[in-house]
Amino acid sequence: MGEEVEQQEFSRADRTRHREKVRRNLDVFARMLREARFDTDDPMTGLEVELNLVDDRGDPALKNSEVLEAIAKPDFQTELGQFNIEINVPPATLRAGGLTTFEESLRRSLNDAEAAASEVGAHQVMIGILPTLAEGHMSQASLSPNPRYKLLSEQILDARGEDITINISGRDRLSTTADSIVPEAACTSTQFHVQTSPDDFAAYWNASQAIAGVQLAVAANSPYLLGKELWRETRIPLFEQATDTRSEELKVQGVRPRVWFGERWVTSVFDLFEENVRYFPALLPITDDEDPLQVLEEGGTPELSELRLHNGTIYRWNRPVYDIAGGVPHLRVENRLLAAGPTVADTIANAAFYFGLVRQLAESERPLWSQMSFSAAEENFHVAAQQGLDAQIYWPGIGQVRATELVLRRLLPMAAEGLDARGVEADVRDRLLGIIEQRCLLGVNGAEWFVDQMGRRTDMETYDALRATLQDYRARMHTNEPVHTWTD
Repeated sequence: MGEEVEQQEFSRADRTRHREKVRRNLDVFARMLREARFDTDDPMTGLEVELNLVDDRGDPALKNSEVLEAIAKPDFQTELGQFNIEINVPPATLRAGGLTTFEESLRRSLNDAEAAASEVGAHQVMIGILPTLAEGHMSQASLSPNPRYKLLSEQILDARGEDITINISGRDRLSTTADSIVPEAACTSTQFHVQTSPDDFAAYWNASQAIAGVQLAVAANSPYLLGKELWRETRIPLFEQATDTRSEELKVQGVRPRVWFGERWVTSVFDLFEENVRYFPALLPITDDEDPLQVLEEGGTPELSELRLHNGTIYRWNRPVYDIAGGVPHLRVENRLLAAGPTVADTIANAAFYFGLVRQLAESERPLWSQMSFSAAEENFHVAAQQGLDAQIYWPGIGQVRATELVLRRLLPMAAEGLDARGVEADVRDRLLGIIEQRCLLGVNGAEWFVDQMGRRTDMETYDALRATLQDYRARMHTNEPVHTWTD
């Protein structure tokens, strides 16, 4: 949803014209896939991190415009909520120090941004859901002023026809409603990008889906929402519910949700874009004047802006991306299911685990997804989001197994092989995967640490305890010592 759009209203004619244009885009995209007009020579990886903003007490700071003005760097951008910002780290290849480049670039940028943000009374926090958010922050007044966010909120609420309902049960139970998509703003994420060829895309997407549950189990970092202890990665059910355009009746009829794990393994990137067009009406039916077929036949690269904008309003946890760089199109998988943090080191360790494991699985002779049902992968995903490191998940050839045992015995060696194949230096590989190993051995990730610290503050009022724990979290975050080392 990074496209800039103007505040506007859409007529029935706008929607008809847009549907026809999206289908033309899809036809041209299919032809481009057949004619292999994609950049595949030196595949890149990328990283985006969404951050929360707090004031000196640890409460949400609704100051992203002021913070961005103070930072004054194009790598930092607005996000949905006024208590969010996003940083885009320049893409790199993993060979020749790519992971180290990511880590150093992210640390340097965040340190500089923290100094600038503090001048306007705000501080950055890398955590999936800001624990100190309260009901008063869940109003339209918390939306960023960018017109696209207000427009998107209006379109989702209009499509739904009623207020958004949030119901999540964990140790506590949360039940609330919202008259905008501000609850979506509570869900900040890290996004890992892997560029692939058209021929390899399906394998990388399927592999990403298959390991989604394992990723969540080891990296969960969102245990609290509105004062309630819920899932270890509460972002998952919150995001699914906060952008749901379906009424209860449409859910019963089997209409697909816009935040979607999917329903099948794919054989081509085209499958995913075709599903987008077939199953989902446009939320933002904006149509430009490009004739994509004419551009293609004249030797150019079509923008396919309608297809891309539509794709940006369908929130797959692993999203297909068509993009253009230097006039040349490319494809990538956008893995968007993890929270940031607790530290930059933890975030890059999560990246190393994903990049290595997905490469090894995607290139294997016997695909993992040929050995397990898609529904098993989806169940793993939601069980891991709920239980984190304690999750029991299904794995082919093993059956039900504790996620930490699976990672330690089987997946870390596979991730190491994948990083070796990507040209990652052995010392960098061992340091980053060692962070994942220690989380599993010690039973500590961001969510477990936060819940444990809250358990030590039971003599305090809930929000006072949340503020105190978050302040401790933020101080430790700046040390860049991984969360498994945060012992008292």
